[in-house]
Amino acid sequence: MTTDSPSPHHTPVVVVGAGPAGLTVGNILRAASVDCVVLETESRAFIERRPRAGVLEEWAVHGLRRRGLARNLLAGARRHSACEFRFGGERHRFSYAELTGRHHWVYPQPLLVTDLVAEYVDVRGGDARFSVRGVELHDLGTGRPSVSYSDPGAAERHVLTCDFVVGADGARGVSRTAVVPERARIARHDYGTGWLALLAEAPPSSDCVLFGVHPNGFAGHMARSPEVTRYYLQCPPGDDPENWSHDRVWSELHERLAAAGAPPLTEGRLIEKRVLDLHDYVVEPMAYGRLFLAGDAAHLVAPIAAKGMNLALHDAFLLGDALVAYLDGGEGAGLDGYSQACLRRVWDYQEFSQWLSEVYHGSATGDPFRAGTSFARLRRLFTSPAAAAAFAEQYLGTAARY
Repeated sequence: MTTDSPSPHHTPVVVVGAGPAGLTVGNILRAASVDCVVLETESRAFIERRPRAGVLEEWAVHGLRRRGLARNLLAGARRHSACEFRFGGERHRFSYAELTGRHHWVYPQPLLVTDLVAEYVDVRGGDARFSVRGVELHDLGTGRPSVSYSDPGAAERHVLTCDFVVGADGARGVSRTAVVPERARIARHDYGTGWLALLAEAPPSSDCVLFGVHPNGFAGHMARSPEVTRYYLQCPPGDDPENWSHDRVWSELHERLAAAGAPPLTEGRLIEKRVLDLHDYVVEPMAYGRLFLAGDAAHLVAPIAAKGMNLALHDAFLLGDALVAYLDGGEGAGLDGYSQACLRRVWDYQEFSQWLSEVYHGSATGDPFRAGTSFARLRRLFTSPAAAAAFAEQYLGTAARY
Protein backbone atom coordinates (compact mmCIF):
# COMPACT_ATOMS: atom_id res chain seq x y z
CA MET A 1 0.00 0.00 0.00
CA THR A 2 1.30 3.43 -0.98
CA THR A 3 0.28 6.41 1.11
CA ASP A 4 1.41 9.94 1.86
CA SER A 5 0.21 9.66 5.46
CA PRO A 6 3.30 9.26 7.69
CA SER A 7 1.56 7.89 10.78
CA PRO A 8 -1.52 5.73 10.33
CA HIS A 9 -4.11 6.03 13.05
CA HIS A 10 -5.28 2.83 14.77
CA THR A 11 -8.83 2.12 15.83
CA PRO A 12 -10.31 -1.27 16.73
CA VAL A 13 -13.04 -1.18 14.07
CA VAL A 14 -13.52 0.74 10.83
CA VAL A 15 -17.09 0.76 9.53
CA VAL A 16 -17.41 1.54 5.83
CA GLY A 17 -20.88 2.91 5.10
CA ALA A 18 -23.30 4.98 7.17
CA GLY A 19 -26.56 3.23 6.42
CA PRO A 20 -28.76 1.38 8.91
CA ALA A 21 -26.33 -1.56 9.21
CA GLY A 22 -23.13 0.47 9.60
CA LEU A 23 -24.61 3.01 11.99
CA THR A 24 -26.24 0.34 14.14
CA VAL A 25 -22.93 -1.50 14.46
CA GLY A 26 -21.24 1.81 15.31
CA ASN A 27 -23.78 2.55 18.01
CA ILE A 28 -23.45 -0.91 19.55
CA LEU A 29 -19.68 -0.48 19.69
CA ARG A 30 -19.86 3.00 21.21
CA ALA A 31 -22.36 1.83 23.85
CA ALA A 32 -19.69 -0.67 24.92
CA SER A 33 -16.96 2.02 24.87
CA VAL A 34 -15.29 0.43 21.83
CA ASP A 35 -13.70 3.02 19.55
CA CYS A 36 -14.52 2.90 15.85
CA VAL A 37 -14.56 5.15 12.81
CA VAL A 38 -17.47 5.29 10.36
CA LEU A 39 -16.56 6.32 6.80
CA GLU A 40 -19.23 7.50 4.37
CA THR A 41 -18.83 8.75 0.80
CA GLU A 42 -21.97 10.91 0.96
CA SER A 43 -22.63 13.93 3.15
CA ARG A 44 -24.56 13.67 6.40
CA ALA A 45 -27.34 15.80 4.93
CA PHE A 46 -27.63 13.50 1.91
CA ILE A 47 -27.97 10.23 3.83
CA GLU A 48 -30.55 11.82 6.14
CA ARG A 49 -32.89 12.52 3.23
CA ARG A 50 -32.13 9.71 0.74
CA PRO A 51 -35.43 7.90 -0.09
CA ARG A 52 -35.31 4.26 0.90
CA ALA A 53 -37.41 1.56 2.58
CA GLY A 54 -39.86 2.15 5.37
CA VAL A 55 -41.18 -1.15 6.74
CA LEU A 56 -39.75 -2.61 9.94
CA GLU A 57 -40.61 -5.99 11.38
CA GLU A 58 -41.51 -6.13 15.06
CA TRP A 59 -38.42 -8.10 16.12
CA ALA A 60 -36.21 -5.43 14.48
CA VAL A 61 -37.96 -2.65 16.38
CA HIS A 62 -37.51 -4.56 19.65
CA GLY A 63 -33.82 -5.04 18.82
CA LEU A 64 -33.37 -1.30 18.28
CA ARG A 65 -35.28 -0.52 21.48
CA ARG A 66 -33.12 -2.85 23.57
CA ARG A 67 -30.06 -0.98 22.33
CA GLY A 68 -31.47 2.47 23.05
CA LEU A 69 -31.95 3.28 19.36
CA ALA A 70 -35.74 3.46 18.99
CA ARG A 71 -36.89 6.45 21.02
CA ASN A 72 -38.07 8.55 18.06
CA LEU A 73 -39.22 5.49 16.17
CA LEU A 74 -41.52 4.36 18.97
CA ALA A 75 -42.91 7.89 19.29
CA GLY A 76 -43.44 8.54 15.59
CA ALA A 77 -43.84 5.27 13.69
CA ARG A 78 -47.21 3.86 12.75
CA ARG A 79 -48.07 0.25 13.48
CA HIS A 80 -49.70 -1.72 10.70
CA SER A 81 -51.80 -4.77 11.46
CA ALA A 82 -53.06 -5.82 8.03
CA CYS A 83 -52.39 -5.75 4.32
CA GLU A 84 -54.83 -5.98 1.45
CA PHE A 85 -54.63 -7.90 -1.80
CA ARG A 86 -56.72 -6.67 -4.70
CA PHE A 87 -57.37 -9.06 -7.55
CA GLY A 88 -60.28 -10.01 -9.74
CA GLY A 89 -61.92 -6.69 -8.95
CA GLU A 90 -62.27 -7.58 -5.25
CA ARG A 91 -60.62 -6.59 -1.96
CA HIS A 92 -59.13 -9.29 0.26
CA ARG A 93 -57.87 -8.03 3.61
CA PHE A 94 -55.26 -10.12 5.42
CA SER A 95 -55.31 -9.21 9.13
CA TYR A 96 -52.02 -10.67 10.30
CA ALA A 97 -52.18 -9.01 13.73
CA GLU A 98 -55.44 -10.81 14.50
CA LEU A 99 -53.81 -14.06 13.39
CA THR A 100 -50.47 -13.68 15.17
CA GLY A 101 -50.58 -10.73 17.58
CA ARG A 102 -47.63 -9.22 15.66
CA HIS A 103 -47.35 -5.96 13.71
CA HIS A 104 -45.30 -4.13 11.13
CA TRP A 105 -43.97 -0.66 11.82
CA VAL A 106 -43.76 2.02 9.13
CA TYR A 107 -40.85 4.41 9.69
CA PRO A 108 -39.03 5.76 6.61
CA GLN A 109 -35.38 4.80 6.45
CA PRO A 110 -34.19 8.44 6.20
CA LEU A 111 -35.73 9.07 9.63
CA LEU A 112 -34.08 6.00 11.09
CA VAL A 113 -30.72 6.98 9.61
CA THR A 114 -31.13 10.50 11.02
CA ASP A 115 -31.80 9.01 14.46
CA LEU A 116 -28.83 6.63 14.25
CA VAL A 117 -26.42 9.36 13.09
CA ALA A 118 -27.51 11.68 15.87
CA GLU A 119 -27.15 8.96 18.48
CA TYR A 120 -23.74 7.85 17.21
CA VAL A 121 -22.18 11.28 16.65
CA ASP A 122 -24.02 13.72 18.90
CA VAL A 123 -24.90 11.52 21.88
CA ARG A 124 -22.34 8.73 22.01
CA GLY A 125 -19.43 10.78 20.67
CA GLY A 126 -18.69 8.49 17.73
CA ASP A 127 -16.21 9.38 14.98
CA ALA A 128 -18.00 9.66 11.62
CA ARG A 129 -16.27 11.06 8.54
CA PHE A 130 -18.56 12.06 5.71
CA SER A 131 -17.96 12.86 2.02
CA VAL A 132 -14.75 10.82 1.94
CA ARG A 133 -13.27 9.75 -1.40
CA GLY A 134 -11.32 6.82 -2.78
CA VAL A 135 -11.91 4.36 0.03
CA GLU A 136 -9.66 1.29 -0.27
CA LEU A 137 -9.35 -1.78 1.92
CA HIS A 138 -5.95 -3.38 2.50
CA ASP A 139 -4.46 -6.54 4.02
CA LEU A 140 -7.82 -8.04 4.93
CA GLY A 141 -6.38 -11.53 5.11
CA THR A 142 -3.86 -10.53 7.80
CA GLY A 143 -4.16 -9.66 11.47
CA ARG A 144 -3.58 -5.97 10.74
CA PRO A 145 -5.96 -4.73 8.06
CA SER A 146 -6.24 -1.07 7.14
CA VAL A 147 -8.49 1.34 5.30
CA SER A 148 -7.28 4.34 3.34
CA TYR A 149 -9.25 7.28 1.98
CA SER A 150 -8.92 10.93 1.03
CA ASP A 151 -10.87 14.08 1.77
CA PRO A 152 -12.59 15.97 -1.05
CA GLY A 153 -10.10 18.05 -3.01
CA ALA A 154 -7.10 16.83 -1.01
CA ALA A 155 -4.19 14.81 -2.39
CA GLU A 156 -3.07 13.32 0.91
CA ARG A 157 -4.49 9.93 1.80
CA HIS A 158 -5.40 9.02 5.34
CA VAL A 159 -4.79 5.53 6.69
CA LEU A 160 -6.64 3.80 9.49
CA THR A 161 -5.21 0.55 10.78
CA CYS A 162 -7.66 -1.60 12.67
CA ASP A 163 -8.49 -5.02 14.01
CA PHE A 164 -11.66 -5.45 11.94
CA VAL A 165 -13.41 -3.84 8.97
CA VAL A 166 -17.21 -3.79 8.73
CA GLY A 167 -18.26 -3.52 5.09
CA ALA A 168 -21.70 -1.91 5.12
CA ASP A 169 -21.44 0.29 2.04
CA GLY A 170 -24.15 -1.28 -0.06
CA ALA A 171 -24.37 -3.02 -3.39
CA ARG A 172 -22.00 -0.65 -5.20
CA GLY A 173 -19.44 -0.11 -2.44
CA VAL A 174 -15.85 -1.25 -2.25
CA SER A 175 -16.41 -3.85 0.46
CA ARG A 176 -18.20 -6.44 -1.64
CA THR A 177 -15.61 -6.21 -4.41
CA ALA A 178 -12.79 -6.60 -1.86
CA VAL A 179 -13.79 -10.19 -1.17
CA VAL A 180 -11.39 -12.47 -3.03
CA PRO A 181 -13.48 -14.32 -5.67
CA GLU A 182 -12.06 -17.74 -4.87
CA ARG A 183 -13.04 -17.27 -1.22
CA ALA A 184 -16.72 -16.46 -1.79
CA ARG A 185 -19.64 -17.42 -3.96
CA ILE A 186 -22.05 -14.80 -5.27
CA ALA A 187 -25.46 -16.31 -6.01
CA ARG A 188 -27.67 -14.09 -8.17
CA HIS A 189 -31.27 -14.27 -9.35
CA ASP A 190 -32.88 -11.94 -11.92
CA TYR A 191 -36.66 -11.69 -11.98
CA GLY A 192 -36.87 -10.42 -15.55
CA THR A 193 -39.18 -7.59 -14.59
CA GLY A 194 -38.94 -4.01 -13.39
CA TRP A 195 -40.78 -1.83 -10.93
CA LEU A 196 -41.37 1.87 -11.41
CA ALA A 197 -40.72 3.24 -7.91
CA LEU A 198 -42.73 6.36 -7.16
CA LEU A 199 -43.08 8.81 -4.31
CA ALA A 200 -46.19 10.93 -4.41
CA GLU A 201 -47.00 14.05 -2.43
CA ALA A 202 -50.34 12.56 -1.54
CA PRO A 203 -51.80 11.16 1.68
CA PRO A 204 -52.20 7.39 1.82
CA SER A 205 -55.38 6.10 0.22
CA SER A 206 -55.70 3.19 2.61
CA ASP A 207 -54.92 2.40 6.24
CA CYS A 208 -52.73 -0.52 5.12
CA VAL A 209 -50.37 -1.72 2.41
CA LEU A 210 -52.11 -2.57 -0.87
CA PHE A 211 -50.99 -5.22 -3.34
CA GLY A 212 -52.70 -5.04 -6.73
CA VAL A 213 -52.43 -8.24 -8.81
CA HIS A 214 -53.61 -7.36 -12.30
CA PRO A 215 -53.14 -8.54 -15.90
CA ASN A 216 -51.50 -5.16 -16.65
CA GLY A 217 -48.92 -5.85 -13.95
CA PHE A 218 -48.41 -5.49 -10.24
CA ALA A 219 -49.16 -2.27 -8.35
CA GLY A 220 -48.26 -1.46 -4.76
CA HIS A 221 -49.32 1.22 -2.28
CA MET A 222 -47.30 1.81 0.91
CA ALA A 223 -47.76 4.75 3.26
CA ARG A 224 -44.60 6.64 4.17
CA SER A 225 -46.06 9.55 6.13
CA PRO A 226 -49.40 11.35 6.43
CA GLU A 227 -48.36 13.44 3.40
CA VAL A 228 -46.30 11.03 1.26
CA THR A 229 -47.10 7.64 -0.26
CA ARG A 230 -44.82 5.12 -1.95
CA TYR A 231 -46.25 3.46 -5.05
CA TYR A 232 -44.88 0.76 -7.33
CA LEU A 233 -45.90 -0.17 -10.86
CA GLN A 234 -44.61 -3.24 -12.67
CA CYS A 235 -42.90 -2.24 -15.90
CA PRO A 236 -40.40 -3.71 -18.39
CA PRO A 237 -36.85 -4.01 -17.01
CA GLY A 238 -34.70 -1.11 -18.14
CA ASP A 239 -37.73 1.07 -18.88
CA ASP A 240 -37.21 4.83 -18.99
CA PRO A 241 -39.02 6.66 -16.17
CA GLU A 242 -39.73 9.46 -18.62
CA ASN A 243 -42.04 7.07 -20.46
CA TRP A 244 -44.35 7.40 -17.49
CA SER A 245 -46.11 10.75 -17.48
CA HIS A 246 -48.13 11.95 -14.50
CA ASP A 247 -51.37 11.01 -16.24
CA ARG A 248 -50.13 7.57 -17.30
CA VAL A 249 -48.91 6.76 -13.81
CA TRP A 250 -52.16 7.63 -12.12
CA SER A 251 -54.26 5.96 -14.80
CA GLU A 252 -52.40 2.67 -14.29
CA LEU A 253 -52.50 2.96 -10.50
CA HIS A 254 -56.25 3.54 -10.54
CA GLU A 255 -56.79 0.56 -12.86
CA ARG A 256 -54.46 -1.92 -11.17
CA LEU A 257 -55.63 -1.08 -7.63
CA ALA A 258 -59.34 -0.87 -8.45
CA ALA A 259 -61.67 -3.04 -6.39
CA ALA A 260 -65.35 -3.09 -5.54
CA GLY A 261 -66.13 -0.79 -2.64
CA ALA A 262 -62.63 0.72 -2.54
CA PRO A 263 -62.35 4.50 -2.34
CA PRO A 264 -60.48 6.14 -5.23
CA LEU A 265 -56.78 6.86 -4.85
CA THR A 266 -55.79 10.35 -3.76
CA GLU A 267 -53.53 11.76 -6.45
CA GLY A 268 -50.59 14.11 -5.93
CA ARG A 269 -47.39 15.42 -7.43
CA LEU A 270 -44.81 12.75 -8.20
CA ILE A 271 -41.55 13.67 -6.48
CA GLU A 272 -39.62 10.53 -7.41
CA LYS A 273 -39.67 8.25 -10.44
CA ARG A 274 -37.04 5.56 -10.97
CA VAL A 275 -37.03 2.08 -12.44
CA LEU A 276 -35.77 -0.86 -10.37
CA ASP A 277 -34.67 -3.94 -12.29
CA LEU A 278 -35.60 -6.61 -9.77
CA HIS A 279 -32.83 -8.98 -8.78
CA ASP A 280 -31.33 -10.64 -5.72
CA TYR A 281 -27.83 -11.70 -4.78
CA VAL A 282 -26.16 -13.34 -1.79
CA VAL A 283 -22.44 -13.29 -0.95
CA GLU A 284 -21.53 -16.48 0.84
CA PRO A 285 -19.79 -16.47 3.27
CA MET A 286 -20.31 -12.91 4.52
CA ALA A 287 -16.74 -12.65 5.81
CA TYR A 288 -13.23 -12.65 4.40
CA GLY A 289 -10.31 -12.46 6.78
CA ARG A 290 -10.91 -9.45 9.02
CA LEU A 291 -13.67 -8.07 6.77
CA PHE A 292 -17.30 -8.72 7.74
CA LEU A 293 -20.05 -7.74 5.31
CA ALA A 294 -23.44 -6.45 6.45
CA GLY A 295 -26.60 -5.25 4.74
CA ASP A 296 -26.69 -4.80 0.97
CA ALA A 297 -22.94 -5.34 0.72
CA ALA A 298 -23.63 -8.96 1.65
CA HIS A 299 -27.05 -9.58 0.17
CA LEU A 300 -29.59 -7.73 -1.91
CA VAL A 301 -33.22 -8.72 -1.76
CA ALA A 302 -35.60 -7.06 -4.20
CA PRO A 303 -38.24 -4.84 -2.54
CA ILE A 304 -40.93 -7.43 -3.27
CA ALA A 305 -41.40 -8.33 0.40
CA ALA A 306 -39.89 -5.23 2.06
CA LYS A 307 -37.13 -7.24 3.73
CA GLY A 308 -33.92 -5.32 2.96
CA MET A 309 -33.72 -2.95 5.92
CA ASN A 310 -34.76 -5.72 8.29
CA LEU A 311 -31.96 -7.99 7.09
CA ALA A 312 -29.47 -5.13 7.45
CA LEU A 313 -30.50 -4.63 11.08
CA HIS A 314 -30.35 -8.37 11.79
CA ASP A 315 -26.77 -8.43 10.47
CA ALA A 316 -25.87 -5.38 12.55
CA PHE A 317 -27.26 -6.79 15.80
CA LEU A 318 -25.32 -10.04 15.40
CA LEU A 319 -22.11 -8.41 14.20
CA GLY A 320 -22.08 -5.56 16.70
CA ASP A 321 -22.64 -7.91 19.62
CA ALA A 322 -20.00 -10.37 18.32
CA LEU A 323 -17.38 -7.63 17.89
CA VAL A 324 -18.01 -6.30 21.38
CA ALA A 325 -17.72 -9.79 22.87
CA TYR A 326 -14.44 -10.48 21.08
CA LEU A 327 -12.85 -7.11 21.74
CA ASP A 328 -13.85 -7.44 25.39
CA GLY A 329 -11.69 -10.53 25.66
CA GLY A 330 -14.07 -13.23 24.45
CA GLU A 331 -13.17 -16.23 22.32
CA GLY A 332 -14.77 -15.00 19.11
CA ALA A 333 -17.45 -17.67 18.67
CA GLY A 334 -19.93 -15.00 17.59
CA LEU A 335 -17.62 -13.80 14.84
CA ASP A 336 -16.89 -17.34 13.70
CA GLY A 337 -20.59 -18.11 13.44
CA TYR A 338 -21.69 -14.70 12.14
CA SER A 339 -22.04 -15.59 8.47
CA GLN A 340 -23.92 -18.82 9.03
CA ALA A 341 -26.30 -17.21 11.54
CA CYS A 342 -27.11 -14.35 9.15
CA LEU A 343 -27.48 -16.47 6.04
CA ARG A 344 -30.18 -18.70 7.48
CA ARG A 345 -32.53 -15.70 7.67
CA VAL A 346 -31.21 -14.26 4.40
CA TRP A 347 -32.02 -17.38 2.41
CA ASP A 348 -35.44 -17.72 4.01
CA TYR A 349 -36.30 -14.16 3.05
CA GLN A 350 -34.97 -14.69 -0.48
CA GLU A 351 -37.17 -17.75 -0.91
CA PHE A 352 -40.22 -15.84 0.33
CA SER A 353 -39.51 -13.00 -2.10
CA GLN A 354 -39.35 -15.48 -4.97
CA TRP A 355 -42.65 -17.02 -3.91
CA LEU A 356 -44.31 -13.63 -3.56
CA SER A 357 -42.94 -12.50 -6.92
CA GLU A 358 -44.84 -15.26 -8.65
CA VAL A 359 -48.01 -14.15 -6.86
CA TYR A 360 -47.51 -10.52 -7.90
CA HIS A 361 -46.29 -11.02 -11.45
CA GLY A 362 -47.72 -14.33 -12.69
CA SER A 363 -50.98 -12.92 -14.02
CA ALA A 364 -49.15 -10.33 -16.16
CA THR A 365 -46.91 -12.82 -17.98
CA GLY A 366 -49.49 -13.75 -20.60
CA ASP A 367 -48.98 -17.38 -19.59
CA PRO A 368 -52.35 -18.84 -18.51
CA PHE A 369 -50.64 -21.56 -16.46
CA ARG A 370 -48.63 -19.07 -14.37
CA ALA A 371 -51.69 -16.86 -14.00
CA GLY A 372 -53.73 -19.82 -12.79
CA THR A 373 -51.17 -20.92 -10.21
CA SER A 374 -50.71 -17.34 -8.98
CA PHE A 375 -54.40 -16.94 -8.29
CA ALA A 376 -54.46 -20.39 -6.65
CA ARG A 377 -51.83 -19.19 -4.19
CA LEU A 378 -53.83 -16.06 -3.45
CA ARG A 379 -57.10 -17.92 -2.93
CA ARG A 380 -55.38 -20.36 -0.59
CA LEU A 381 -54.38 -17.51 1.74
CA PHE A 382 -58.03 -16.72 2.36
CA THR A 383 -59.42 -20.28 2.52
CA SER A 384 -56.75 -22.24 4.41
CA PRO A 385 -55.82 -21.34 8.00
CA ALA A 386 -52.58 -23.31 7.63
CA ALA A 387 -51.60 -21.37 4.49
CA ALA A 388 -52.51 -18.08 6.18
CA ALA A 389 -50.38 -18.90 9.22
CA ALA A 390 -47.40 -19.88 7.06
CA PHE A 391 -47.68 -16.68 5.03
CA ALA A 392 -47.94 -14.53 8.16
CA GLU A 393 -44.86 -16.14 9.66
CA GLN A 394 -42.77 -15.36 6.57
CA TYR A 395 -44.31 -11.93 6.00
CA LEU A 396 -43.53 -10.90 9.59
CA GLY A 397 -40.22 -12.77 9.95
CA THR A 398 -41.37 -14.54 13.09
CA ALA A 399 -40.14 -18.10 12.59
CA ALA A 400 -38.94 -19.59 15.86
CA ARG A 401 -35.71 -20.66 14.21
CA TYR A 402 -33.93 -19.82 10.97
